[in-house]
Amino acid sequence: MVAEQLNGFLLHRRAYRETSFLLNFFTVENGKVSAIVKGARGSKSDKKSLLQPFQPLLIGVSGRYELKNLQQVESTGGMLRLTGQALYCALYLNEVLNRVLADDIPHPEIFVLYQQSLHALVVETQFEPILRTFELGLLDALGYAIDLAHDADTGETLVREGYYRIVPEQGCVYLGAIRQPGSYLGQSLLKVASEHWDKDSLLVAKMITRAALAELLGSKPLMSRELFKQTHFGSKGRGH
Repeated sequence: MVAEQLNGFLLHRRAYRETSFLLNFFTVENGKVSAIVKGARGSKSDKKSLLQPFQPLLIGVSGRYELKNLQQVESTGGMLRLTGQALYCALYLNEVLNRVLADDIPHPEIFVLYQQSLHALVVETQFEPILRTFELGLLDALGYAIDLAHDADTGETLVREGYYRIVPEQGCVYLGAIRQPGSYLGQSLLKVASEHWDKDSLLVAKMITRAALAELLGSKPLMSRELFKQTHFGSKGRGH
């Protein structure tokens, strides 16, 4: 069977039996692709050295079932140089995508968003805006976007001085001029909607996206988030 050629990145790799790996890729053509590669765990394996996260790849896969056979892998560019907090943030992106994407459904807009986010993590020093922009874009592309600029009942632009509660599958519901538990200031929501990032809008966006993604991720904790906490970083740009 002729191998299908796909361009993408490795999201996750785990050992399988004595010599094999189970792999999850994110490809521009087919979205998430799961594959097995046999005999690649040897120390001298060329495939093993290429099967690393954040390395642009051309892969060749075959098979009629969801789990493909990896027949070919080659580099199509240099590995992105991610260290410190940037690396943990990039691992977070990989884990989220691996958890929320179904196999063999193309998501070209998410692939572009992922590439842009990785390259931003390489060159920027403030990481939270990158993560929040990624999360909002991901939710939008998957059909879970929340209109954070308009009143769910009237369709009017949010009142900057008013308070709103976000209701799933409905949007921003006006509560009045007095703050209530679980409410958000209209001005803060408008800043998130326009991706005007400051300390306030980043915190609000983090709470909103975390709640929305929890529905997709399920109850299992994110390993990248736990690993990040254990490092005890304390510089600016901090946090998932």
